[in-house]
Amino acid sequence: MRLIVAAPLVAVIGFAGLALNESARQTARASDLQILAQVGAEAGDLAYRLQRERIAAADLLTYARPEQQDAFGAEMAATDDAVARYSGQRDRLSADNGTSAALLRRIDAALDGLAPLRTQVRTATHASVSAMTFSYRIAIADLINFRESVSHGVVNAQLADGIRASAALSKTAEAIGQQQVAVLRAVAGGELTPAMQQDITAARTSYTESSLSFLALAPPEWSIWWEQAGTGKEALALQRMQDEVSRAQPGSQLQLETDAWVSTTQTRAARLADLRARVDDAVRDDVRAAHADQRRRAVAEAASVLLALILTALVTWAVARQITRRLRRLRDAANAVAFEQLPAVVAQLQQPGSATVDPQKLAQQQSSAALEPSSDDEIGELGQAFSAVHQAAVRTAAEQAVMRANTADIFIHLSRREQRLVDAVLAQVDLVERDETDPDRLDQLYTLDNLATRMGRINASLLVLGGVGVGRVRQRDVPLQQVLQAALSQIEHYARVRLGMIDGDVAVAAKTVDEVVHLLAELMDNATTYSPPGSETWVSGRSLGDRVIVQISDEGVGLSAQRMQQLNELLARPPAIDVAAVRAMGLVVVGQLAARLGATVQLRRGPRRGILAEATLPAAIIRSLPPEEYLLAPGRLSRRAARTPSPPPPYQPRPEPTAGRPATERTLPAAPVFRPAPAAPDRGDAPTEELLIFEQVNHWFQNDVVDGQNGQQWSSPADDAWRTAAQAQAPEVAATTNSGLPKRQPQRHLVPGGVTVPQQQQRSEYRDPAQVATAMAAYARGVANRRRTPIDLTNK
Repeated sequence: MRLIVAAPLVAVIGFAGLALNESARQTARASDLQILAQVGAEAGDLAYRLQRERIAAADLLTYARPEQQDAFGAEMAATDDAVARYSGQRDRLSADNGTSAALLRRIDAALDGLAPLRTQVRTATHASVSAMTFSYRIAIADLINFRESVSHGVVNAQLADGIRASAALSKTAEAIGQQQVAVLRAVAGGELTPAMQQDITAARTSYTESSLSFLALAPPEWSIWWEQAGTGKEALALQRMQDEVSRAQPGSQLQLETDAWVSTTQTRAARLADLRARVDDAVRDDVRAAHADQRRRAVAEAASVLLALILTALVTWAVARQITRRLRRLRDAANAVAFEQLPAVVAQLQQPGSATVDPQKLAQQQSSAALEPSSDDEIGELGQAFSAVHQAAVRTAAEQAVMRANTADIFIHLSRREQRLVDAVLAQVDLVERDETDPDRLDQLYTLDNLATRMGRINASLLVLGGVGVGRVRQRDVPLQQVLQAALSQIEHYARVRLGMIDGDVAVAAKTVDEVVHLLAELMDNATTYSPPGSETWVSGRSLGDRVIVQISDEGVGLSAQRMQQLNELLARPPAIDVAAVRAMGLVVVGQLAARLGATVQLRRGPRRGILAEATLPAAIIRSLPPEEYLLAPGRLSRRAARTPSPPPPYQPRPEPTAGRPATERTLPAAPVFRPAPAAPDRGDAPTEELLIFEQVNHWFQNDVVDGQNGQQWSSPADDAWRTAAQAQAPEVAATTNSGLPKRQPQRHLVPGGVTVPQQQQRSEYRDPAQVATAMAAYARGVANRRRTPIDLTNK
């Protein structure tokens, strides 16, 4: 928003600055013009005083009488006053004054040379009038030229004409002064020379031209002033004397009274000086008025610019605020779509049941309105475009979800069909194994059995990728050791796997047994497949109270750090169903199963070499075995055997074939129930086998000894149950059916304490729909694979 507001403000300020700069410059020029006008007026007065001092100097040089000395002294004093006033105004001018700078420096030099010039006038006897008065003429000419230069650059034509008119009056007075000096030179010389006559004529011509120039520039009021200054007896006397001088011939002597000539011309020059002063006052008034007007104009322009800036800022802020509000709404809506709505829709589409979604309808529901109300500007079009993108994204995600769901259904159907074939193969292998006695062929049948089991695991992996559970309906929890052995039976290189330290007092929950078996089988298969053929893979399972950690370590070449990080990310966040998921099906299935179980699987470097796969099973799927089940668990080592560990055998026998056995035994082969009994140190008999339970319950059957004799025989409430169970071997037939079959007597052979009748109806607990679907699928698979007994019709 700041950029939107700043851009037009910068432009407005730039143009306003240019306008104010020009206005300020005009105001400064008006102020400078006011000073120049004042300096010009003082220059005109100084020129008039120099003209009077010049005529006094010429009169003194002509007659050299005391009265001329006094007159010259009085004019010098008046000139000095005029110089002081001029210098005071001159100091107000700036150092850089354009074209007038050189002219002002010449005037300053001329004024500095007045003192020696005056000394020469006072002391020189019979000095040349023309030589002495020439310096005055130069200084007066520079002052008049300065007055004319003041009008240069003045925009106001009226002011410029007034300044030039005042300068024309100074020229007129100078023309009279030149006539004065020329006549005095002719009188002092005794005759009128052609050069003197030419100077007189030129001065009179300059007077006429200057007068006409003034009248051409002056307004009517000033023309009236001119007429008034040119009337009277003095004007007629001057005209008569000028005519007399004009009629004189070269070589003749002028018959003219110098005192009368000087006084008459001085009167005329004084009237012109008064007229010039009035004109200068009028010019200064006009300049001051122009300066005040320019200053008011500058103030008005500054106020207008300030108001324009304020209005521009307000309008720009309002427009920018509206734009930014709309952009902010569009941004918030876009963020909500990108980070909330669209991920929520995608997450919803990844849930089961997305195969029935209509992509077009879902896209219209999720983006029913545009992000920005329809408008003709670019923001509205942007909102509509983003809404269209949102619809396309939702539609594409829905189409991909439908495609994934269809692919999952394909996996499920193919897996179930293949599982039927695998079950049929296992059934046939079971039939052949029953009557086979050849060890070589039996070994081949065992290999086929293992291949079929691995094919069943691949089919289960396809079910996992399809989003369906792989578990069967189980009623009891399974000890961890049996789970590991079941996983071991589903891999190819089972003979290279060694079971290390495994805690036997923990079990896996019944509903998750097959999924845990499948997860561990995939990890074991990876460990044995990607390690040298002669190496071993060690498996250990330890309980940490709130979790169980199963570690599978191999001795392969290992993985790079980058590849291991990629695989750990794959396990933590398994991808959706695609070609890559099928190519790396083992780890993807592990990740899917771990996410379903709430477990975590991580790959690390092995303690020496290879890879260590660590699966952490959460407490939700772990059960603690009661002491009696823990002690009677198949494969549980006795405490005495645990205290004397032995090295692992060099060869682990092949698991027994599972074909033909019940489904539970095929999935979870039982561990050995018997263990070799340690030989007594004092006898050399061969080791015998003893039940694990014998060590724990042997003391139950010991009789109490009282005073060295046997006491009362030991008994328990279970004896009644054993007697009731023994009666079931020889049931009594109380009644028969019409066909001769015995009728069942309800609860006749019920063992006391075997069935607990609930006191009140228990509320049914929540059942997971996915587990129900899995159970029904297992039931349907069992029904489809049931073995039909052929009916012999020959006996009928």
